[in-house]
Amino acid sequence: MKDPIDVHLPLPADEIRALVEADHKHVWHPFTPMQEWYEQPCMIVAAGDGAYVIDVEGNRFLDGISSLWVNVHGHRRKEIDDAVRGQLDLIAHSTLLGTASVPAIKLAEKIIRLAPEGLTRVFYSDNGSTAVEVALKIAFQYWQQHEDPKKREKKQLVSFHNAYHGDTLGAVSVGGIDLFHGKYGPLLFPVRKVHYPDCYRCHLGLTLPECGIACLEELEKLMDSEADTLAALVIEPLVQGAAGMIMAPPGHLKAVETLCRKYDVLLIADEVAVGWGRTGRLFGVDQEDVRPDLLAMAKGLTGGYLPLAATLTTERIYEAFLGPVEEEKTFFHGHSYTGNPLAAAAALASVEIFEKEKTVEALQPKIEHLTAGLERFRNLEHVGDIRQRGFMVGIELVEDTATKRSYPSGERIGMKVAMEARRHGVLLRPLGDVMILMPPFIITLEEIDKLLDVTYRCIEAITQSA
Repeated sequence: MKDPIDVHLPLPADEIRALVEADHKHVWHPFTPMQEWYEQPCMIVAAGDGAYVIDVEGNRFLDGISSLWVNVHGHRRKEIDDAVRGQLDLIAHSTLLGTASVPAIKLAEKIIRLAPEGLTRVFYSDNGSTAVEVALKIAFQYWQQHEDPKKREKKQLVSFHNAYHGDTLGAVSVGGIDLFHGKYGPLLFPVRKVHYPDCYRCHLGLTLPECGIACLEELEKLMDSEADTLAALVIEPLVQGAAGMIMAPPGHLKAVETLCRKYDVLLIADEVAVGWGRTGRLFGVDQEDVRPDLLAMAKGLTGGYLPLAATLTTERIYEAFLGPVEEEKTFFHGHSYTGNPLAAAAALASVEIFEKEKTVEALQPKIEHLTAGLERFRNLEHVGDIRQRGFMVGIELVEDTATKRSYPSGERIGMKVAMEARRHGVLLRPLGDVMILMPPFIITLEEIDKLLDVTYRCIEAITQSA
């Protein structure tokens, strides 16, 4: 029996041309220089199969970025497909405003069982940005409703330079990437910013381990002097993803938690990118036994199927929102599709795969294989740094490794490498000139070798000709 993909693809040439024309006429792509888009071949994805995506011409591409970091168990995973189809036979959507739903209840129960100790409550939304917005608003309102009037002065938020927490205005306010966020400065609320450790480009000019993570001193000084006004700190645990896979050194995350506890500042863990196994543990905070007050998750939550996010918090914080209606302690926040049953059913099936197949444990040999395979990239003349945490990899390309001088942005070296990789059947999307490797967990050792080999050859070809 033929796979449906084989029956329907490739599409007729005239239909493909019509799709390209319609895309160029109507679709505005995210994070995409559109003038450049018109000059490139238009890849239109039509199907997926395991670790591969397939375009309208029937070409297969190894999905080296998990369809932007979301796909976990592979495309067209039967258990998740069946769960979505089964839920469609019942109902596609019902609101959580005033009613509950079976999938949302079961999923919350399952998430809490797997989440870091102390997190007991789940507030649903629909993407990483909104999950972070929920966490920020809960943290702020928590202190405003605190029984100690002095605590109600805690209104400021702390975040890190080069952070990325999403694209809604609250998330942008706690973000710190000028290229993404700089133009919106007048729309944002003020946030106290400190440096995240970037051991390749240390702003203090120091090196590990001799420095003893000296960049933490800046955070401690801030908290020591302003603790009475600081409500919460938001952090991407272990890895600043959109900044170019910047990896914090061991012990940094735990030290941040220690400071938050010392100065009574709520700790918000933005696990949107690092959660659900990406760092080699189910959650990034698990790597250093950190227990956040709030945890935001999205991306891999549904296995890469449907938009769904969740913000988890503790019973202590939740109870601050309880009281008679006239006290107006309610958390007045929500979305039309909050806890969507279809997405929750997909997420429930994905989480059950994690449990049944011990996905994180099974990932460990693949992580080791990936680590070993990355070593040879150090021989490439224009590879400045290789950063890895679990199944998250950033390979930074520089014009001069001795001085760490970057390529001029107009050279578009990273994008040229990605476009060359497509010619060899691999789908990549860089962050500037940092090549990102973040494949689905279903990838085989042989496919990891292919991903690394193609990436290596394309980096070599493009940088030598630059």
